[in-house]
Amino acid sequence: MKHDIENRIALYALISRLMLIEVDDKFLDTIESDEAILALFPHYMGWNKRKELSREELISQYYNVDFANLFLMHLVPYESFYTRDDQMIESGGDNPVIELYNELDFRVELDKARVVSADHIGVELEFMYMLCAAQKKALEADDKDGICELLQVQRAFLKEHLLEWAPMFLINAKRESRTPLYHDGTELTLEFLLSDYEYITQMLAAHCNEDAENE
Repeated sequence: MKHDIENRIALYALISRLMLIEVDDKFLDTIESDEAILALFPHYMGWNKRKELSREELISQYYNVDFANLFLMHLVPYESFYTRDDQMIESGGDNPVIELYNELDFRVELDKARVVSADHIGVELEFMYMLCAAQKKALEADDKDGICELLQVQRAFLKEHLLEWAPMFLINAKRESRTPLYHDGTELTLEFLLSDYEYITQMLAAHCNEDAENE
């Protein structure tokens, strides 16, 4: 389980960062310096323009343009847009995601993240990263009750929030993407969210004596 939690932390950190703000050298180094991570971006790995242009050119002419197209201009990466009848982004205290963040002492710096509401896909993925990091601490402390409680919170958040809307956004984003980086990144995120939900369900059944689907 320890190896699993470290992989989950790394993946949630990667995809949340990809969807929050434009990429930079440090982020691209994270992908390219680890063969296991790079393998998750197969179209990016084989993209000819990576050999033809400098990274600075790639960032300014391709990645930043694609990010703006997907996350700022043409698509709406906010849960409330997908779940409210009026398709309004709920940035105030009535947003149920914010209530949950507050309960678990997760603070969102909207200005720093350059998002208008805490139910942005990148923030919700960062919340899952935080829950996984807390689970790792519980694992290291051999706190079985804490591990089970965190798995329950993670599964509920995926089921009631991310998986309620993120697949629609990610499918649209993959279709609209103009670079292999965001094509692969959106596909990776969707596949990982679905598989992580199954993984958490299995962990709850195996280690917490819980039939996760029949609470």
